Amino acid sequence: MGVRFERIVTIVLDSVGIGELPDASRYGDEGSDTLGNIARRVTLHLPALRHLGLDRLVPALGHSGGVPAGAWGRMAEASAGKDSVTGHWEMAGIVLERAFPTFPDGFPPEVMDAFTRGIGRPAIGNVVASGTEVIERFGAEHLRTGAPIVYTSADSVFQIAAHEGVVPVPELYRWCEVAYEIVGKGMGVGRVIARPFVGELGAFERTSNRHDYALEPPVPTVLDHLTDAGHPVVAIGKIKDLFAGRGVTRHLATASDDEGMDRVEEAMRDVPRGLIWANLVDFDALYGHRNNVGGYARNLERFDARLADLLPQLRRTDLLVVTADHGNDPTTPSTDHSREYVPLLAVGALVAAGVSLGTRETFADLGQTMADNFGVAPLPRGTSFLEALGSSSLVRPTA
Repeated sequence: MGVRFERIVTIVLDSVGIGELPDASRYGDEGSDTLGNIARRVTLHLPALRHLGLDRLVPALGHSGGVPAGAWGRMAEASAGKDSVTGHWEMAGIVLERAFPTFPDGFPPEVMDAFTRGIGRPAIGNVVASGTEVIERFGAEHLRTGAPIVYTSADSVFQIAAHEGVVPVPELYRWCEVAYEIVGKGMGVGRVIARPFVGELGAFERTSNRHDYALEPPVPTVLDHLTDAGHPVVAIGKIKDLFAGRGVTRHLATASDDEGMDRVEEAMRDVPRGLIWANLVDFDALYGHRNNVGGYARNLERFDARLADLLPQLRRTDLLVVTADHGNDPTTPSTDHSREYVPLLAVGALVAAGVSLGTRETFADLGQTMADNFGVAPLPRGTSFLEALGSSSLVRPTA
């Protein structure tokens, strides 16, 4: 008999990869090792993550010699692609055979024409660039004309930046809905993202009013199966957006990773069973995409301190999983996501210490484990590691 947990708390450290995948060269990501390369540049103080076995996965951290408190391993991405939608969908059971379309030369004229007709004004930009770069590059023209700044990246995204003092946030959201009909539903682009900012020329800052418009998953995910069976699913941060709201019973918005951990603790106090799934996006948005090695390192240490505070709050029948959705190595010239393994750290009173979960062939193993644990319909892909967690205790979820 495998363990069965009343509640699973999953925390995704957005972009905290741990080394290039075998097919990284197909994506131009040779040498990417987000956490390892940071550790080679900066001495990292991560006692809580080490306690869970992270040092077994990242040699650059140095092996502490202790027995990990729970189970540890890594997951390979089976889907084509390396973005957040792809990674999270795969964790929930969907393995994409083809990556979402990308636009390395910007969007075609016919797409931009349809978009500008839809919003009733011209747009500027239509470049491949980082968000901070485009608002500095096109910010003055935007302030003068009110034209939205459109840009993309190596990911399948149509992003729209606008100053909150020029374009009210609800209007920016409406423009994103127009774009979603054109490039999302019409072309299969993974996400349309609202990127509001504030401030003066030379001192622009993006705000927490970002909003993602993602495609709906093409088939039911483990979230759908859980909610259909009456299990609570609490989505923290951008989880709800990544699944277009599907399979979510409660959404808790966040403005920072620290606030994300506050919301995790809040949900753990309020929701005694089911799934709590959080995404901590600052690793990616504030540090990976900006090649900010020092900032990334400090955010890792801030999370580690919050993790140390969280661990004693786990109930006996809880399972805590810490993982990631892709890489974004700030030490490389690229500011894009990178094709990497992600950590898989699992801990709880019913998890045996020092269990190696090895290298999982797909992120879908996590979703299959969730499905197995809660006794819902199995997913089409993935292998459950529930029994591999090593305890013979069985705890049935309460009704």
